[in-house]
Parts: sequence; C-alpha cells; structure tokens
Amino acid sequence: MAIVSGPVRRGDGRPPAVVLVNPKYPHNVGAAVRAASCYGIGQVWFTGGRVQLIGERRLRLPREERMRGYQEVELRHSEKAFDAFDRSAVPVAVELRRSAEQLIDFEHPDQALYVFGPEDGSLDRAVLGMCHRFVVIPTRHCTNLAAAVYTVLYDRHAKRVRSGLEPANSVVEQRGFDEPDQMADVVGVE
Repeated sequence: MAIVSGPVRRGDGRPPAVVLVNPKYPHNVGAAVRAASCYGIGQVWFTGGRVQLIGERRLRLPREERMRGYQEVELRHSEKAFDAFDRSAVPVAVELRRSAEQLIDFEHPDQALYVFGPEDGSLDRAVLGMCHRFVVIPTRHCTNLAAAVYTVLYDRHAKRVRSGLEPANSVVEQRGFDEPDQMADVVGVE
C-alpha cells in the first residue's frame, strides 16, 4: 500500500473519510486503514511527521502494517487534509468535550469526515475550528486511537444498516470461507 503524499487539490478528498491528526504510531495508522476497509470507507488521511515512513521515497508504512486485502483504501499524508474536501464534507471531531454528542445518539452525516486526535493529546483549536460536529465515545476510560476509529466506523455502519442505507457486511459471504483458519489465506499479507 503506497501512501499518496504531496500537494492536495479540492476534490482529492472523498467523504466519508477518516483524518488522523499527527498520529504517533504506524500500527494505529495501519489499524485505521484496516477499519476503513472493513466498513467501506475509501480514504484515510494523516498529518504530522511522527509516523516513520519507509522506502526510498518514504511513501510506505512498515511491512507489518500493509495488508493486501485493504488496498481499496487510499492512504494519504498531507498537512492540509481539510483542503482536499469540498463543502459537502462534514468534519466530525471525535473528541472528549462537554458539548459533544454521545456516539450512542449520534446521527452520522452521509459525507462525514471523521477527525481523530493523536494518541498522546487532543485536537488543537485550529482543527476544532474546522469541525462542524463533535462526538464522544461513551467509555469508562480513554480508548486508544485504533479502537476509537473502529468504534466510530462500526457505529456508522450499524446505524446505516438498521436504516436500510447499506447492506450488512458479511466476510463469510464476500470471501467464501467457512473456518477462521482459512482467513489468513484469503486476506494475505503483502
């Protein structure tokens, strides 16, 4: 899975999508790509320089974070991720805030741009100022970045299935295997 990097143009962004602001660990970026693939989200964007990229042009995640089965998700690195989306996108900050909507009651916008802060901090004012909605995951303790992405995308999918907006995902039907030990052969590692 190559990472698209460099200048962006309005329209490069295709909501629904995920933006990770200054993530610290490549395994969380890889897990966000995996979650996006599981739930039909076409793009994951990330900002910052803390995730160490590899390759001669430094456009790849480490090998253990690249899975062949998730190539339909475009991974993009840009400091101007918001500039890639047109006005139809609805930036949703997933952040612990007093005024945030509880995920349990949250109605996901069709053109959501889910914005997650770093593992070791919060979204800054500039990013929060670009967000139209705020949602909090009602947990007893903080969750990690990868778990937060999975939780939000699962919630979106479950609510859309319940509303008849999309079919339920079924790995068994899509991939054609009967036993869990067959999954490794189907998904594969790049």
